[in-house]
Amino acid sequence: MVSTATKPTEQEAILLRQDADGICRLNLNRPRQYNALSEAMLDALQESFDEIAEDKSVRVLVIGGNGKAFCAGHDLKEMRASPSQEYYEYLFAKCGRMMTTMQRIPQPVIARVHGIATAAGCQLVANADLAVASTDASFATSGIGVGLFCMTPGVPLSRNLGRKQAFEMLFAGDFISAEKAVEFGLINYAVAPGELDVKSTEVAETIAAKSQAAVSAGKRVFYRQLEMDMEEAYAYAAKEMACNMMFHDAGEGIDAFIGKRKPVWKHK
Repeated sequence: MVSTATKPTEQEAILLRQDADGICRLNLNRPRQYNALSEAMLDALQESFDEIAEDKSVRVLVIGGNGKAFCAGHDLKEMRASPSQEYYEYLFAKCGRMMTTMQRIPQPVIARVHGIATAAGCQLVANADLAVASTDASFATSGIGVGLFCMTPGVPLSRNLGRKQAFEMLFAGDFISAEKAVEFGLINYAVAPGELDVKSTEVAETIAAKSQAAVSAGKRVFYRQLEMDMEEAYAYAAKEMACNMMFHDAGEGIDAFIGKRKPVWKHK
């Protein structure tokens, strides 16, 4: 299924969508540009995230890229074609809105990474809820090398990596390996290239099998409590967990555990 964000023929589409068994797969499809995030790509992702947020059939979203790379960041040629601060503020605000929407949709998002993920491409990985990469993948916030500090990629990096690790990536701009990315906390798994689809599907299927109501509530609470101090976070989480206990699925899951049977989730 082609994302309705672009509505061209499948051959021309810059963002491709496939749905099966509760798992939605979005693939960036600008392989000759290393899937750079042009304005059109940002718009396509934004529209797709908006659609997916309302799609009850989608339980997990996997984002990947076609061609040799996951994503090389913003389209620098497009950026240099409009050299004004007003345009750059508009562009980065557009990207920020897309990244924020990606985090706020109820479905967990898994980045499936191969090749390079640089600058805003690395931001896309850090912004995902989970990430699986092949051992041939490499990651960098390399803007510093061209005199441009990766400030917006620094937002999810600083919220996922240790402070020293985030500083190293942002200030040095060097590529790190998939193994180092696991060590830094940027990704969850680094697997052999031939196992990338298997592992990303395994992670997606594991989550898709859980209560959709609990997963959606959990993602929302997880991100919201991160911005609170501990006392406020505990008060908020306690209230939300009490609400979760009133879900049909919570009662069903506990009864199934006690009865030593498989739960039947209501929200699918």
